[in-house]
Amino acid sequence: MHILLVEDDAQLGAALQRALERLSYTVSWLRDGRTALNAIRDRTADLILLDLGLPGRDGIEVLTETRRAHIDTPVLVMTARDTLAARVDGLDAGADDYLIKPFHVEELAARIRSLSRRTRGLAVNRIDVGALTLDLGTSEVTFRGEPVELTRREFALLQALMENAGRLVRRESLENSLYGIDHVVGNNALEVLVHALRRKLSFETIRNVRGFGYMLPRDPK
Repeated sequence: MHILLVEDDAQLGAALQRALERLSYTVSWLRDGRTALNAIRDRTADLILLDLGLPGRDGIEVLTETRRAHIDTPVLVMTARDTLAARVDGLDAGADDYLIKPFHVEELAARIRSLSRRTRGLAVNRIDVGALTLDLGTSEVTFRGEPVELTRREFALLQALMENAGRLVRRESLENSLYGIDHVVGNNALEVLVHALRRKLSFETIRNVRGFGYMLPRDPK
């Protein structure tokens, strides 16, 4: 999952980026409202963590413009504005959830999982596709009943494919989820990652649609 983190506090932003990347998320960290709005309009993020007190454009402005542009990416507002009026304004502007600072990373992670489940129509934190099981809460993967040890990016790749099982996932979409907007992606970086994941599962698990992307069958063997 590619998360767009919009936070102007350097210490908090760096800490959140490290914590979320340890949980296998891809995080693009931006520090002002104007830059964030441009990134949001590119529609590469799966979820947005938005501070309200931002330079350039206020967070409420960013949120209002996002929804006005018919961009339905889930937005979790993170702010020290804890009055009832502030919470109502944020939710009315289009926020999907509202988290008051300071907060524990564990609560933030749980809310991210909740928004992800809601967006994808899941009732629990687990995704089952054939012999594959992926737990979003524990970051554990099993294949044919056996645990599989994955790197952060291998986990993110498998999650993206399992969430779209039976459908082609275009190369550009996978690169956005895996690398975000902060990295220059090598020409064969995705192929290398797919090869590594196939070795840990089976070479028949992930299908390549040459020139377009990859697909995980609905019943991988």
